[in-house]
Amino acid sequence: MMLTGKQKRFLRAQAHQIKPIFQVGKSGVNENMTKQIAEALEARELIKVSVLQNCLQDRNEVAKEIEKDTNANIVQVIGSTIVLYKTSVNNPTSELPQ
Repeated sequence: MMLTGKQKRFLRAQAHQIKPIFQVGKSGVNENMTKQIAEALEARELIKVSVLQNCLQDRNEVAKEIEKDTNANIVQVIGSTIVLYKTSVNNPTSELPQ
């Protein structure tokens, strides 16, 4: 599902007060991390991932890799922070604007 501009704005506002719960460091994105991120997305729908300075990959590449591996949507990449959204399969909570 592609997010519309309106939905992305809505999610950015929601994400404003959230703290990053994952950090991508020197080793980059691995299978275990994407599994944990997928579980967190299922539980919360909207999360932030922080890309540390020692990460060898570009933050946009990191975002695309996580997006591909978790089937999430990139809401925003700002500074070293990636905001991701995925509708929960079992417990959808966010009501997105149309």
